[in-house]
Amino acid sequence: MNADFRLEKNSDARAVPKRVAFVKGRTSARVRKEEEEMVMTVPHLVVREVIAFMLMVIVLALLSLFFNAPLEWIANPEHTPNPAKAPWYFLGLQELLHYFPPIVAGVVLPSLAVVALIVIPYFRVNVKRENLWDEDRRRKLILVLSVAGVLSIVLLVYNVYAMLIPTVIVAAIMVTPAFLRRSRGALGWLGSRPLSWWIMTWFVIMVIVLTAIGTLFRGPEWSWTWPWKEIY
Repeated sequence: MNADFRLEKNSDARAVPKRVAFVKGRTSARVRKEEEEMVMTVPHLVVREVIAFMLMVIVLALLSLFFNAPLEWIANPEHTPNPAKAPWYFLGLQELLHYFPPIVAGVVLPSLAVVALIVIPYFRVNVKRENLWDEDRRRKLILVLSVAGVLSIVLLVYNVYAMLIPTVIVAAIMVTPAFLRRSRGALGWLGSRPLSWWIMTWFVIMVIVLTAIGTLFRGPEWSWTWPWKEIY
C-alpha cells in the first residue's frame, strides 16, 4: 500500500477528493447539492424593467418640451411627398429597390434572409466556434475569395457601390490574418473570429449602411442629396 494514501472518513468531497463510499443494500447514494444563488423574475427583473420604462418616458417627455418633432405638413391626398420614404427600419429595403428589380429587392432577398434564419440552426455551423484559419487554411481562403469575388461582380454589374465597398473592405480584413502566421493585437483578435462572426458582421454593416443612405442621403426622385443641402 502506498504510504501517501490513507483511508479517511469524510463527507466533504472537496476536502478529500479520493474516498471510498460504502452503500448498504436498499440504500440509494445521495449527493448533497449546494444551493446556488437565484434571482426571481418577479419582483427583481420586473421592477428593473418598470424603472427603465419610467425613465424612458421621462426622457422622451423632456425632449418633447425642448425640441419639436420633425413633422411635415398636414396630410394631403392631392400631394405626394417627394421622396416618399418608408419608416426608417424599412429604408434599407427601399434603398435596395433603387438598385435591383422590385421582385429581387422586395421578395427574393428578404425571403432568402428569413429562410437562412430558419434553416441555419438545423446545421452544425461553427458549433465549436473555432478560429476560421486554424485548419484547411488554403481551402478556406479559396472559398472565401471565390464567394466574395462572385458577390462583388454581381454588385458591380448592378452598380451597387453602397454594398460593394463595405463587402470588399470586410473581405480584405477577413482574409488578412490568413497570410500571417503569428499576429498580435487587433489582427490577432480578428484572426480568432469564427466564420459566423464575419457573416453576422457583414450583414449588420450592410443594414447600417443602406439604412443610413436611405435616411440621410436621398432627396427628390431618390437622388443623392447631401444632408446639409436645403431642398426646396
